[in-house]
Amino acid sequence: MKRLLTLYKEWCGKAPLKAETLAKAGSNRQYVRLYQDDGTSVIGVIGPSVPENHCFVYLASHFAAKGLPMPRIYAFSDDEGCYLQQDLGRLSLYDALAPARRNNYTYDEAAVQLLARTIRLLPHIQVRGAEGLDFSQCLEPVRFDQRAAMFDLNYFKYSFLKTTDLPFDEIRLEDDLQRLAADLVGQADEEHYFLYRDFQARNVMLTDEGQPYFIDFQGGMKGPLHYDIASFLWQASARYPQTLRDTLINEYIDEVRGLLPSFNESAFRQRLSLFVLFRILQVLGAYGLRGYVERKKYFLDSIPLAIQNLRRQLIDGVVSPYPYLNQVLQQMTNMPQFNVMPAKRCEAGDGSGSRRLVVRVFSFSYKKGIPDDASGNGGGYVFDCRSTHNPGRYEPYKQLTGLDEPVIRFLEDDGEILAFLDSVYKLAETHTARYIERGFTDLMFSFGCTGGQHRSVYSAQHLAEHLNRKFGIEVHLCHREQGITQVLKPSEPTAVNDR
Repeated sequence: MKRLLTLYKEWCGKAPLKAETLAKAGSNRQYVRLYQDDGTSVIGVIGPSVPENHCFVYLASHFAAKGLPMPRIYAFSDDEGCYLQQDLGRLSLYDALAPARRNNYTYDEAAVQLLARTIRLLPHIQVRGAEGLDFSQCLEPVRFDQRAAMFDLNYFKYSFLKTTDLPFDEIRLEDDLQRLAADLVGQADEEHYFLYRDFQARNVMLTDEGQPYFIDFQGGMKGPLHYDIASFLWQASARYPQTLRDTLINEYIDEVRGLLPSFNESAFRQRLSLFVLFRILQVLGAYGLRGYVERKKYFLDSIPLAIQNLRRQLIDGVVSPYPYLNQVLQQMTNMPQFNVMPAKRCEAGDGSGSRRLVVRVFSFSYKKGIPDDASGNGGGYVFDCRSTHNPGRYEPYKQLTGLDEPVIRFLEDDGEILAFLDSVYKLAETHTARYIERGFTDLMFSFGCTGGQHRSVYSAQHLAEHLNRKFGIEVHLCHREQGITQVLKPSEPTAVNDR
């Protein structure tokens, strides 16, 4: 964090007014929103992988030079460990489509238009973005070839199929997977397009004007057009109706024609079906790892949705050229555990009467004792903030609290409180996820410091907001010594990537 703040000062000439650590999603990168005096902000990124950082900054700069809607890079540290990029706001396409998901996946005209606007930008990234791009700057593998395809097909075999305990002939299955990989690659040596690889609604940010911008493209490589459209439209959790998929494919093809006059629509559609199959198998591999191995409920709930997509491909005969694979997938999709769809998630205010987890977070002074647990459950986690630097020792902060900007700036510039909370977040996230999975309805976290005014208030406020954003749950916040209470209402949770 200190290196990022130093980079910001070098770029801006002074320290940020405020630093807000953002909730992590599917990656191990840390994102921080850094506020400036004029009310604007930039996003600071701390990435543990230097090659990944280098690739992202190179690609973002390349795309920006072509006028494509990607975040601008403002500064990059000498050690390539952190960088500053354009702040694209808080609303993703996934967030914008939340009403459709709550309304039984019914996409109104506004949602369809938003999706169409997004999908028509994709070929510009793939075709124009590839022009003059030095693919050697990409992460390995830099090209979608048969080996790259087999990485993902084996991901499915070992992380998902083997977990089902379905017996199969490894050699016969491998032969069919190799044939599928060869068909996917086709004339890949002649395809010089940018394959985004993680093109999904969560990686599309919407500006205040509704303009889509694209993030998380550092996994991109040279490859065919089909992969990204299959990834986007057959994402299991989106559950786009087939009629909507057909509409969006037509929008995409119409845009491609303007960029590639020799585009063969018939050949594209035929090969697209193979990539849909490939993408479903790849996603099942991810769900197997994250769900069965890491026991993450979101991925477990998504497995039946992906199986439903796979059944459609089997019915349409897409797997027919690979007879043994077809046989195995038929048997797998007929297994009893995949014939039950997950229960609909109880949305806030849906009137179902279902009880959901409520988290209670307190700040307090150790001089006045640990907060009582009125729920009768005997209390929860208690975190001692007194090991961190205390702004209350200094005259300018004595009349302020951990909710005030000068105190926030003091704590975040010092950095000790951020390291402290990073450990707290990991523990709290794991515990919260487990409580949700087990159907518990109450969880309590308390933060204590000397006076219950600065460090404990800052920590309680940030954990409450973090859990509310990440899990979409109701959080009751009480700063006991300040006489402040707040209820953070349930919302659409911050989702994680498939990979």
